[in-house]
Amino acid sequence: MLVLVAPGQGAQTPGFLTPWLDLPGASDRIAAWSDAIGLDLAHYGTHADADEIRDTAVAQPLLVAAGLLSAAALDVSPSVVAGHSVGEITAAALAGVIDDEAALRFVRTRGLGMAEAAAVSETGMAALLGGDPDVTIPHLEKLGLTAANVNGGGQIVAAGTAAQIAALEADKPEGVRRVVALKVAGAFHTHHMAPAVEKLRAAVGDLTVCDPTVRYVSNADGHTVATGTEVVARLVGQVANPVRWDLCMETFRSLGVTALVELSPGGTLTGLAKRALPGVKTLALKTPDDLDAARALISEHAGA
Repeated sequence: MLVLVAPGQGAQTPGFLTPWLDLPGASDRIAAWSDAIGLDLAHYGTHADADEIRDTAVAQPLLVAAGLLSAAALDVSPSVVAGHSVGEITAAALAGVIDDEAALRFVRTRGLGMAEAAAVSETGMAALLGGDPDVTIPHLEKLGLTAANVNGGGQIVAAGTAAQIAALEADKPEGVRRVVALKVAGAFHTHHMAPAVEKLRAAVGDLTVCDPTVRYVSNADGHTVATGTEVVARLVGQVANPVRWDLCMETFRSLGVTALVELSPGGTLTGLAKRALPGVKTLALKTPDDLDAARALISEHAGA
């Protein structure tokens, strides 16, 4: 059984879209999406530097575009789809809940809304290396922080105000070796993103929504979601609520997933799967050179 997964913000690197644009029809598709959302995706995916593509309003549409472009090149029907944070919008399009252009319009609204919310006060995120979640999460709550990403394999990302992050660095949870501040614009997946939720809720009325055609696993709780309206409701709410990728991987295991392919720019989620899902074959789509290996893997595992 095959699961296709889409990475979240932070997976992007300068120039990562360049080789994908050489595929037949790719440049035309990117140009059409760019026109639809008023953002030059080709420029940001090929020529922009790391600081430019770190901008939330740029990074999020760029990641969804790359995921959809690589999925189209792969041209397979997975048994299960899921996405980490903004990658859930990619997954929703792959599941047929919304079409590709609607996904790009929606993520453009999301990115702009989250960037505006992040500008209200000085907030941030930090990765915790080591430790036990049962000890770490209550400690974060004591400091007023949110465990914004619980990724499995011992990976937790905390989010909150700059002062709260500083307090965490001075008072690490027992067992945590290091606290590493992340280069992100704000405290994503916390109450600080509430204004972005309202913008997305207003945008939902413009969407044509269908029920998923394959199993869609939500990163809110790892549950499969059967209706398009519920998928979209979760896409709206997730910007201000934690990502539970650990629970998604538990669901993959319970469903009997045997192979995981991560869409472009792949790497992060395959790394987590290697630690948390022993025995599951994994492959990350970094460039089109990875497509043949992905198809070979899929031919062995996509039948269920």
